[in-house]
Amino acid sequence: MDYKVKTLTIFTPAYNRAHTIGRTYESLCRQTCKDFEWLIIDDGSSDNTRQWLLSLSDNITHEDERFDWMGRLIQGSSDNKYDHFIIDVDGMQIEYIYKPNGGLYTGYNVAFQSIKTELCVCIDSDDYAPDDLVENVKSIWNCLTEEQRSNIGGVAGLDYNVVNKQPIGGFFPVDGQTAWISDLNHHGDSKYVYRTDLMKKYCPQIGFEGEKDYNPHYMQMQLFDKYQMLIVNKNFCWVEYQIGADSMSQAIFKQYKRSPKSYARYRLMELSMIRGLSFSRKFSLCAHYVSACIFSHDTFWLKNSKNKGLVLLAVPLGIVYNVFIRYKARK
Repeated sequence: MDYKVKTLTIFTPAYNRAHTIGRTYESLCRQTCKDFEWLIIDDGSSDNTRQWLLSLSDNITHEDERFDWMGRLIQGSSDNKYDHFIIDVDGMQIEYIYKPNGGLYTGYNVAFQSIKTELCVCIDSDDYAPDDLVENVKSIWNCLTEEQRSNIGGVAGLDYNVVNKQPIGGFFPVDGQTAWISDLNHHGDSKYVYRTDLMKKYCPQIGFEGEKDYNPHYMQMQLFDKYQMLIVNKNFCWVEYQIGADSMSQAIFKQYKRSPKSYARYRLMELSMIRGLSFSRKFSLCAHYVSACIFSHDTFWLKNSKNKGLVLLAVPLGIVYNVFIRYKARK
């Protein structure tokens, strides 16, 4: 299929979400502006996600690129020609990539390697886009000069709660201007439209085999530490929090325990940032680092830290965190 490259890629990591991703799809079909592509990264689903997607169109183009559990490009063809394909649904290009299960961050690895558009944004498989998402993003981006675009990491918008129709955590304290994310003090969910060229620099995020809970915000934090974002008080995503087995937020304590090496590295990354680190925040991060190292039985925990004095001071609190996490993870 011969396509003109669009402005925006909406990418959706998915794992056994055939029961929710249809709503995401319907929201993209309703977009008032069609200047986008949809990329689905299937992280080893065992449900009928792939079959559902194939049912949408007979216009299929098969692709040769394959990816491993870490989201790294591998050579050679797959036994299943439907591991990577592109379909056309009423002029909307949908690209589907299947990879072995490796966790959410590995789906981000594949996405940032695969995206060809100038901008990209993640809409999760249990969320959906407002009808004017692409129109708003394109309008905002087109109003910027080339110089302005080159000096920012992208555009930050709001996540809205499906239930009460309000921005999660309230509105940003600024609107229509650039700012450091760490300076906003916004205690809520946000939706970020990234410059793809910058995110490719921070990809792939290298994890640990067997630890699938590494947070892809690791890459995002590096962007925010170096680039301001254009802040807009507009709805960029409708969010419905899942419960039970589908909930990531409810399982956070189990994630801390299951993937301690990943979280230890994540805390060290946070501690290396230039912006937004007060003493109390650094102390808390050091305690979380100590807790993660206890879980992973890391004997080099002090040597691996550049904040050795503060880490030593945080040991008692880190032990408390570790005990608390063990307690919460049992529930």
